[in-house]
Amino acid sequence: MTLRVYNTLSRQKEIFETIEPGVVRMYVCGPTVYDDAHIGHGMSSIVFDMIRRYLEFKGYEVRHVMNFTDVDDKIINRSRETGQDAMALAEHYIERYQEHMADLNILPPTVLPRVSGTIEEIIDMVQTLIDKGYAYESDGDVYFRVRVDEDYGKLSRRKIEHAISSDRERFGDDLKEDAADFALWKGQKEADEPAWESPWGLGRPGWHIECSAMARRYLGETIDIHGGGNDLIFPHHENEIAQSESCNAAPMARYWLHNGMLELRAEKMSKSLGNMVTIDQFLAEHEADVFRLLILSSHYRKPLAYDDEVVAQAERGLARLHSALRPASGSVLEGPAVERLQLAREQARKRFVQSMDDDFNSAGALGHLYDLVKAINSARDAGVGGAPFAEAQDTLRELAGILGLRLDEASAVASDAAPFIDLLLEVRAEMRKLKQWAMADLIRDRLAEQGVILEDTREGTTWHWEK
Repeated sequence: MTLRVYNTLSRQKEIFETIEPGVVRMYVCGPTVYDDAHIGHGMSSIVFDMIRRYLEFKGYEVRHVMNFTDVDDKIINRSRETGQDAMALAEHYIERYQEHMADLNILPPTVLPRVSGTIEEIIDMVQTLIDKGYAYESDGDVYFRVRVDEDYGKLSRRKIEHAISSDRERFGDDLKEDAADFALWKGQKEADEPAWESPWGLGRPGWHIECSAMARRYLGETIDIHGGGNDLIFPHHENEIAQSESCNAAPMARYWLHNGMLELRAEKMSKSLGNMVTIDQFLAEHEADVFRLLILSSHYRKPLAYDDEVVAQAERGLARLHSALRPASGSVLEGPAVERLQLAREQARKRFVQSMDDDFNSAGALGHLYDLVKAINSARDAGVGGAPFAEAQDTLRELAGILGLRLDEASAVASDAAPFIDLLLEVRAEMRKLKQWAMADLIRDRLAEQGVILEDTREGTTWHWEK
């Protein structure tokens, strides 16, 4: 079967072929570490963890690089607000992010470079761009000449005149040759700013050159996959392409993969908007498999609306998966019921791979896992046991594991109660309609005693296990 991936650069699905046979060089933009990570960060990490796991399942060696941006204006501003040293603040949130990755069962990247550890390579790239005429120094800053790059805009499909600069690009406009130019190096303006010696004086890297230098150092001038959220297409990834390809005279990446945004109340989740749910907050009420299932139940390129009902759906989906892991109650080893289960197991594996080969369609792959769950539960009811039953459960665990789901046995035991809890919620909803408030409150309180917390919203009632 042939893996096809959607390439943002070409706007179409393409057959996946690596530069080096059997090896995938994948660079994914990591967080700027100035605050606790929110579930939008978690979404991107889970998406590319899923992609990596599937590529490894296909037999590839994946060299996965994810950076930490530990030198940035946002970090400097936060350090001034808190009175903490900028590098110490960044180190704290790097440690926190690595804890979150472990909590979410995200495989550690092969390399986790930091901007502060790549200064020499960054300066080398900047100097090469100056030497080639793509960049210029101005009062201690260095800027990239956007209009000299004839291909500029090929990823985002934006014309220079229509490009809207981000806050990070509103830097040194009075020093630029052209307002569209972006910073490669920023001269030190205040004594408390982290700074390194360079041919242009004390200063620090611009945002975009950091990833270009780290990708080149650890993966080479051309890589197979460059990934990140689709909010990075412009200006970050567009500018990475411009400076990397101008410096190296080679394509930066074969495939550009971008995940959609996690939206809270129809708005992109972000610290600047103040509408974020941190990973800590989510995990305080839900297990990690719920969040992973929530993310993978939608195609990775699509935006995902986050609310209580979406979380409840993921809880129910996880309970369905766990239901198939209950032990067999019979000992039938042959006959029509066994044959049906074996066929379902074979079809689930085949169709799972077909879905994942179609641009990592995790939602479709999960659908086939649920089909296998149904077959396993039907086989249990028919008395199937022994090796045929165990093999079907093993297949379910294996395929779920490719998606990074742990399906903890302790959680499975708790999930056995899910259908009964849902039934009690239906009864309670009827009690509320009939204004039998005392009985409705009794159900809520007794469930709370058992560790089941109800939340009444406009859309209905959801529940979760108390942590």
